[in-house]
Formats: sequence, C-alpha cells, structure tokens
Amino acid sequence: GQLTYPEMFRKLFLLVLVVGASIGAVSALFGAWGYYYLTRDLPRLSRIEDYQPAAVSRVLARDGTVIAEFFSERRYPAKIAEVPDIVRKAFLAAEDASFYSHHGVDPVSIARAAFKNMQSGNVKQGASTITQQVVKNLLLTSKKSFERKGKEAILSYRLERRFSKDEIFEIYLNQIFFGNGAYGIKAASRIYFHKELPELTLAEAAILAGLPKAPSDYSPIKNPKKSRERQHQV
Repeated sequence: GQLTYPEMFRKLFLLVLVVGASIGAVSALFGAWGYYYLTRDLPRLSRIEDYQPAAVSRVLARDGTVIAEFFSERRYPAKIAEVPDIVRKAFLAAEDASFYSHHGVDPVSIARAAFKNMQSGNVKQGASTITQQVVKNLLLTSKKSFERKGKEAILSYRLERRFSKDEIFEIYLNQIFFGNGAYGIKAASRIYFHKELPELTLAEAAILAGLPKAPSDYSPIKNPKKSRERQHQV
C-alpha cells in the first residue's frame, strides 16, 4: 500500500540523517588525513626559539668612534621597547591590523584571499599575518602553494602558543628586508632617513611600514612616486 505522510517524512528524515552522518565521517577522516599530511615533516620551532639574526659587527677606536662595520646582512637588532608606538602602529596598519587579537591566522583575510585565489585559479593573495610572515621567513620557503600555506597556518598557531605577541612582533621587525641593503627596522631607519628609531616622524614611519610588501617597488630612493602613494595608503 501507499505510505502515509508521517511514514514518508520519517523515512526521508532517516535518509538525510544517514547521508549527513556519512558525509561527516568522511569529512572527519579527510581532515585527519590532511592534518597528518601537513604535519608529518613540519620544521621545529627551535630556530625561532634560538633566534639570533645576522647582525653588523663594529670596529671601534679607543674613544668609541666607529672605524668600520662588517656584515653579511646590515642589521642592528632592536628590542620591541626601542620601537616607538607610532612606528608599531604604522606596521600594524600596513601588515596586520588584527595582530593582537588573532591566534596566528586571520580567518577573515584568509576567506577573502581564498575567494580571490579561486577566481584566478592560483595563489595570488596570501593574507599572511605578521606571525605567518615570521614562520615563512625563518622556517619555510616563500613558494606559493596551498600545502605551504597550510603548514604556515599550523606553525603560526603553534608559535602563538609558545611566544607572546610582543616577542613575535620584535622578531618580525628585526628580520624583514626593507631594500637598499637594510635588514630590520633599525637599519632601515638609519639607511633611509639617517635617524634613530625615536626620531622617526609619522610620515617616515609610514614609508618604512610600506616597504616590506615590495621593497624595490616602494623604495623612496628608486620610486619616490610609488613610495608616496604607498605611504598614503598606510
């Protein structure tokens, strides 16, 4: 005989329940396999824990005058306390406005970048947070791929559990390349403006904060017009 409406509804409900449970189980298995695949050969965080960047060695005269400098990367390591608040805010505005609120990755930025990447068919936007940039520069390659981005996200989450925000920010400001031979914020301040960090103005801080995205393209020395446009964006 024909099924009544309650019986039809009950059978449909059971079918949806079974299909949903099956999809959930497959998704969980796929997620577990994906996590294992990404974490099977992750680099250790020890390189960041023992962070000692290449820095300038100075030769001084008896009176303390600098006679010469030797370096492979022109870098003068700076503590986060040395970096003025206005300079910190410029970098946060340019690179990662939600740095102090996320846990290593920014889901909103990732979703936006993923949509753009799907439209283009490849990885054009990375949506990297400051934490992710530290991981990429010290632990991974700069190759753009979905696998590398997955590893980067996992390592960034782990890094945020191991270090404070200020410690991660300090590493970032010391590690990044600013172009014109400058590595780290203190070298950039000296090379571009012949100033120490506390002397930087808002305008100068905005120029420096705009450089890491593309040091050559936004160089105030090589491309003053593009540098000014980037400065205004910051």
